[in-house]
Amino acid sequence: MRSNRRILVFGCGELQKSIIGRAHRMGLYVVGIDPCEEAFCKDDADAFEVVGGQDYDRTCAVVEKYGINAIVTAATDKPLVMMARIAEKYGFPFFSVDTAIWSTDKYQMKNRFKLGGIPCADGRLVSCIEEAEGLVFPLIVKPRDNSGSRGVKLCRNTGELKTSIEEALENSRLDTVLVEEYIEGQEYSIEGLHYDGESEVVQFTEKTTTEFPYNVELEHKQPANLTDEQKDSVREIVCKISAAMKFDNCPSHTELKINERGIFVIETSPRLGGDYITSILTPLSTGINLEDQLLHIALGESVDTITGRSDKASAVHFFCLPEGTVVNIDDRGLEEAKQWPGIYSLNLKLKEGDNVHQITSSLNRYGEFIVKAEDRKELDGLLSEYEKETGRIIHVK
Repeated sequence: MRSNRRILVFGCGELQKSIIGRAHRMGLYVVGIDPCEEAFCKDDADAFEVVGGQDYDRTCAVVEKYGINAIVTAATDKPLVMMARIAEKYGFPFFSVDTAIWSTDKYQMKNRFKLGGIPCADGRLVSCIEEAEGLVFPLIVKPRDNSGSRGVKLCRNTGELKTSIEEALENSRLDTVLVEEYIEGQEYSIEGLHYDGESEVVQFTEKTTTEFPYNVELEHKQPANLTDEQKDSVREIVCKISAAMKFDNCPSHTELKINERGIFVIETSPRLGGDYITSILTPLSTGINLEDQLLHIALGESVDTITGRSDKASAVHFFCLPEGTVVNIDDRGLEEAKQWPGIYSLNLKLKEGDNVHQITSSLNRYGEFIVKAEDRKELDGLLSEYEKETGRIIHVK
């Protein structure tokens, strides 16, 4: 039975499927909106409306038509400004319009970092190669207004930089892109919550990415192998980020690197992380479901990150295959793999005859398996073994 409480979910794509399900588990009536008429999860919602991402009046009409009590999204930055505007009008718990704007423009975000004394890469806006004069290679080029590694590239010379600026502009609605120094080091993401004036880190995630020039995430492991001192330093930085960005009534997903010079923040967002980090990995490794906590925040309810807390390990590994054509998939082996110890799920998005290309963004990965374990040592062993075994199941020439 659904309660009288009604929640509006912005986006009904694959990334929102989990939080729609969690809302239903809480007995909420779910209204979903999406610009796409055939959105992936449109049938998962109790009601679905096609609404353009910039259509403020139509969004307001949906809020009033269904008597909405709260708003949420998951793992996407695109609707944040619209959501903040809607929250401001109807008094829903959310962060400010300013915070949404800073969070969806990487250049404005960097300026907030500098104002808040948060260590980050130096960079500037450019619209063409001539405007990058004086910058020292290697450099990272990224669109100001995109996510999922789309348009992000490492450049080691002027020729690569020129091409990358053009590609980044193609992946942006703006007329400038961000060019910044490349920070060496191991990359992490930090999953946090911000409510009642407090900032809390719930989990530390360790990343593995593709080799450059692209930097696409291939593996996320929890918990990250960090010392207690490093964790305390990260917590302090997350608090600084929260103050600088004015995070409130929201989760956060912060990406950073650690090297011998210290901790450097790459970017942040007042939303849940994608790639199953918050929907599956964090509940498996900590016992805390961040989607549930976000729903509580959205409804004006208290947050609980203590009850059911555990200390285990989990990971997602995305298949990274050689370029070529899939000539054979061992179907029996694939079904057996789904029963391996610790396997939580396995999803292959390929069939025989498909072409395999270089992974250039999170949109063109070929599937994944998720593993759970008692601790990091066991997790690392399972990941190493299963990566080799799945490589024998999928044959590419």
